[in-house]
Amino acid sequence: MVHDDIINDILKYEIADELGLMNKVRSGGWKSLSAKESGRIGGIMARRRKRMADSAAENVSKEGDNRGLL
Repeated sequence: MVHDDIINDILKYEIADELGLMNKVRSGGWKSLSAKESGRIGGIMARRRKRMADSAAENVSKEGDNRGLL
């Protein structure tokens, strides 16, 4: 899905920046990262995607609970 690819790219760039790796990515591309650096980015991405999915599911659940109040 295109939307998921965009979200993944945004997350990847945000995390690389947070880890101080953007200069390395800009100068040598993603292939210039070590396996450890790439794995760190991927692990953080997975945790954030799970957190986003859990949050979205929680919001849907809350919306369902609130319908009975209207």
